[in-house]
Amino acid sequence: MSFSIRDLATPGVRALQPYQPGKPLTELEREYGITGAIKLASNENPLGPSPLGLAAAREALNEVELYPDSHGFALKQALSAALAVGADQLVLGNGSNEVLQLVARAFLNPGDEVVVAEFAFAIFTTEAVSAGGRVVTVPARDWGADLPAMRAAVTERTRVVFIANPNNPTGTWHRAAELLAFLESLPAHVVVVLDEAYCEYVSEPDYPNGLAWLKRFPNLIVSRTFSKIYGLAGLRLGYGVASVEMADLLNRLREPFAVNNLALAAGVAALADHAHVERARQLNAQGLTQLADACRRLGLDFIPSVGNFIAVDVGRPAGPVYEALLRAGIIVRPLAPYGMPRHLRITIGTPEQMQRLLTALPNALAA
Repeated sequence: MSFSIRDLATPGVRALQPYQPGKPLTELEREYGITGAIKLASNENPLGPSPLGLAAAREALNEVELYPDSHGFALKQALSAALAVGADQLVLGNGSNEVLQLVARAFLNPGDEVVVAEFAFAIFTTEAVSAGGRVVTVPARDWGADLPAMRAAVTERTRVVFIANPNNPTGTWHRAAELLAFLESLPAHVVVVLDEAYCEYVSEPDYPNGLAWLKRFPNLIVSRTFSKIYGLAGLRLGYGVASVEMADLLNRLREPFAVNNLALAAGVAALADHAHVERARQLNAQGLTQLADACRRLGLDFIPSVGNFIAVDVGRPAGPVYEALLRAGIIVRPLAPYGMPRHLRITIGTPEQMQRLLTALPNALAA
């Protein structure tokens, strides 16, 4: 029997599919020979980075010969003040993905169960399997996590539950009462990761702030990011907030210097850039309404969203529509890898970008 290096990997890793990010602009323009393409695929802030954060990152370039502060003292102090949490409750990460990875590494032994929802963020499964966990996927309800069904799926072998609020890629969300009831129902041996990557975009009055529950639930960790509304996706900066004891455990696993100088400096400055956040929030609210109205005019179903994107059902396998939009110089995100073959996830862009999309979309649907 011939030998394959693949046989040396764990069964879980062999079964994983690589994460499929949105197509880069440079790749589209090179592949199709076009210029001026726009990207509405990866839920990036169309306004760009916080100007204050960008200026701080440029200043930090003057010291790139130095290792960063591995403990992130200045950023932790800024987050502590902004969020009203202790600095010793914070875990910084190279993107919030690293925080998810740390949770999996800290709390999963081979064979332990991890409960996730159907259509949940793909990285939940990746990190769980990479740590040797067995993923239990609970069917969705109305495209969102079915919390009662997820609670029923919890067993003595369950160690971690991942929930995104709002959820990516569907944009669905949980109200405070239902999410609190879920947390109250869980046994103490289950760690809950509440991913709030898009929380700054949400204006619904009944949307909960997970940080308010940390004192009640020592098994809860809330993950957030600077990649979305703050516009720092390229610098890879995220964080988790948890009890002091849990944060201490996770910080023991952190790679030294995982968050670079530019990201640390930009994060401190961006956190104080309230004007940029408010502009992004208003732009997003207008864009959500504009795209939803256009879908109704075109007779397209869509999943109501409180994030900075909408998952649109194009009424057929979405591949040809996606391809037609690419040829028009517009990148969106096909959701077939999530088991949603008829859906395209469309990020809210600037008014000019949205107008370009809405002009091209009817032709793409006809093609």
